[in-house]
Amino acid sequence: MSGSDTMSAPEARSEAEWKATLTPEQYRVLREHGTERAGTSCLLAEKRPGTFTCAGCGTPLFVNETKFESGTGWPSFFEPLPGAVETQVDRSHWMVRTEAHCARCKGHLGHVFDDGPAPSGLRYCMNGTSLAFTPKEPASGTV
Repeated sequence: MSGSDTMSAPEARSEAEWKATLTPEQYRVLREHGTERAGTSCLLAEKRPGTFTCAGCGTPLFVNETKFESGTGWPSFFEPLPGAVETQVDRSHWMVRTEAHCARCKGHLGHVFDDGPAPSGLRYCMNGTSLAFTPKEPASGTV
């Protein structure tokens, strides 16, 4: 599940710079490993073609073609873009889970579970506040 080393250099910012850049909720989730309340993200209903990026550094993480309705209350994807997401063991809250974070800025995105759909069988259960969405540009009609 771990991403490769194909990303650009890691994002290096001081905590003061992160606090100045992010909203308080984004800081709590991305930098302090928080979790947003289920069902609160406007990205749950996002169905347009496009790319979900890291709200901290703008790195493209997921394309909408890999998004699915998991019924959990968080945006869920079955596969990240190559090298965009890294994982590590998370032993907080008296359980063992797989944490997902942005490969570039190391911001906390959410967790990965093995109950997702084919083809990966994985569910990248992401905090919407850790993501931004960029709609795909409509195809140009110019010849």
